Amino acid sequence: MKPLLFEDDPQFWFETLIALGEIAYGGADFGEVVATASNIKSGDYDSWHDAWLATAERLYAEAATMHPVSARDAYLRASTYYRRAEFFLHGNPEDLRINYAYERNVECFQLAVESIDHVERIEIPYDGHVLRGYFYRAPGDGPKPLLVVHNGFDGSAEDLHFMGATAGQERGYHVLTFDGPGQPSAVHRDGLLFRPDWEHVVSQVLDYALALPNVIPEKVALIGWSLGGMLAPRAAAFEPRLSAVVAVDGLFDAGAVFVEQLPWDREELVRRANAPEDPELDAFLAAAREQSPTVRWALSHGRYVMGGATDREFLAKYLEYHLYDGVAERITCPALICDAPEDLFFTGQPQQLYDRISGPKKMLNFTAEEGADAHCHVGAMRLASGRIYDWLDDVL
Repeated sequence: MKPLLFEDDPQFWFETLIALGEIAYGGADFGEVVATASNIKSGDYDSWHDAWLATAERLYAEAATMHPVSARDAYLRASTYYRRAEFFLHGNPEDLRINYAYERNVECFQLAVESIDHVERIEIPYDGHVLRGYFYRAPGDGPKPLLVVHNGFDGSAEDLHFMGATAGQERGYHVLTFDGPGQPSAVHRDGLLFRPDWEHVVSQVLDYALALPNVIPEKVALIGWSLGGMLAPRAAAFEPRLSAVVAVDGLFDAGAVFVEQLPWDREELVRRANAPEDPELDAFLAAAREQSPTVRWALSHGRYVMGGATDREFLAKYLEYHLYDGVAERITCPALICDAPEDLFFTGQPQQLYDRISGPKKMLNFTAEEGADAHCHVGAMRLASGRIYDWLDDVL
């Protein structure tokens, strides 16, 4: 999709498109998004924060004076805008604006879902901590299939309300969403960073989920968004309790985006990233920061959620996120792999994953003509949800 705003900053446009996409399930309003974006200067993280925060604060104050349904809608939109406000600030983890906007985001979302039927906050025991999320109970009596849904490199459990949770619930599924290690609530509240062996996370989530009432244990699917398009298949390769897995979008090797931009093959890049010193690689990463808004954000946010005192230390960790060594080939449950032709991050990766899966599988291709060609089809949530859930209906 051709950018409607921020033509010179693809990362700012993509994050704005996410907000526009959340309109489909009540997470934003078109006029609010456009009016907010008009006050932002491309590449300026402070102006981005200030504009989104101002819109969120206005809605937050107004919601307190509104009648229940109007307040619910206002809190949902304020939640989205608070989340946008702190998104680009993670290069300085000590920035007090991060926690303020994040906590307001969660507060607003939880105030909204208090008035939405059959949605409850949950805490999942995990390695002496808890993983926070939400359980969407399907309408009607009797056992139902269960969808377990998690986000990726930067998305939250709250975002998933607008990216599949509501869509699944209204189709008769129980839906459990959660933030795993490295994802917002786990980082903000417990300092838990990402780990590549995602089956360690999902196994504990399934222990909790399968103990919930009226869940059909033979009909449990896992959906992963963005980097979750690698993490969810990774879990499915090792977790036999899953009946299906969906990757939105499919991802085989997260580090390939860096390998393709740097003058070394993967093996050499891994060696250099893990070396005690490598001024040449450091210089390349510094130059990439200057040249690409997307790389600038990815390196800063990556250090925040994966650890690493330098860009190179983060890169060493990020290169561990892949499905090599026969992992993809271990996936035997039915798998749906989604593909976006204009993916800002992982073009070509869905096909690489699809080709290696040995079990039943389907590739779901979206197009620019459908307005669904962006990463995770964020501009076409209704379309994407319809196709994904129709496949799940057939499989489960």
